[in-house]
Amino acid sequence: MDAPLPALPAPRRDRARLPEGYGLPADDDGLLDWADVEARLVAAKHYWISSVRPDGRPHSIPRWGVWVDGRWWYDGAPTTQHARNAQRNPAVTLTLESGTQVVIVEGTSVATRAEADGLGERLSAAFRKYADDGYAPAPDAWSGDDGGGLRVVTPERVLAWFSFPKDVTRFRW
Repeated sequence: MDAPLPALPAPRRDRARLPEGYGLPADDDGLLDWADVEARLVAAKHYWISSVRPDGRPHSIPRWGVWVDGRWWYDGAPTTQHARNAQRNPAVTLTLESGTQVVIVEGTSVATRAEADGLGERLSAAFRKYADDGYAPAPDAWSGDDGGGLRVVTPERVLAWFSFPKDVTRFRW
């Protein structure tokens, strides 16, 4: 990646649609603010990423990563199952651990590098949350031809709730 990714616009938000019987409010009262949802994506240490194998079977795995500049960045060998899956089909789902404080990100995962616009420094600083776990990559960890296995998920849709069903909120870009 030689140029920085363009900034994402603010997401549009609305009430998610669920089948009848879930007790969703009829109006937009109680919708979540994007800033509150994004704060959870930034603060999280453990994420789950789901991709699709070539034969159509799902694949989910816990991953470390960081939410920086409105996107989720993670790294690892390009030979891992999730990276190979995303290389073939970039559609992925990213979730946090909680089943009650829910954030579900649907987006695309692509291989990249962190060589422009101080991105390596921002990623390195964000990855410091794993320093006590023995992982603290340097700012240049994702430069070079293979990008150090760096991948980025750009969100297309996020579904979130912290008090189901009254605050179920959908964000779209």
